[in-house]
Amino acid sequence: MSPRIDTVVKIGGALLATRGSLDLAARALESAVARGDGLVVLPGGGPFAETVRRVDAALGISQDAAHWMAILGMDQHAHLFASRSTRTRIVEHPAEITGALMHSRLPVLAPYRWLRARDPLPHSWDVTSDSIAAWMAGDLGAQRLVLVKPVVGDRAALVDAYFERALPPSVRVVIADAAGLTEALRAT
Repeated sequence: MSPRIDTVVKIGGALLATRGSLDLAARALESAVARGDGLVVLPGGGPFAETVRRVDAALGISQDAAHWMAILGMDQHAHLFASRSTRTRIVEHPAEITGALMHSRLPVLAPYRWLRARDPLPHSWDVTSDSIAAWMAGDLGAQRLVLVKPVVGDRAALVDAYFERALPPSVRVVIADAAGLTEALRAT
């Protein structure tokens, strides 16, 4: 029987600015997978996507090019996050997620190929990795989306402009910082 994907965990790229946060999040997620939790990690674009924003502001890039370049930034962050642990596996498609979980590996999604094939979201700076995570949670049939951010607060102030439209009504959202991730993952 294949493991069920219950939770999408979006690791905010802003965590990279706080020393130790990425490793703290990785350890919490490794423990959750070791317990048998069905989850997948989706890293945000962080500084990789910010570079695209800066180039766009300086040179002007088409919305399509900026969209795909920022998503490639998410792939870069996926490889960075996966390098922080020996228990991870980079995945690019939903079928690979369950394979990683079956082998007690933490699946870290590099989303470019999956998103490029499906192209489900508008190409705009209003759509960030938060909206991508919301859409993916719905597409995977997950019941919960955990957004890991450097600060915890009002959801409306912490997510992008498209987030609520991308979020299926059946998906529960939890916002946690790296220190509170273990508790957030254990909460039902």
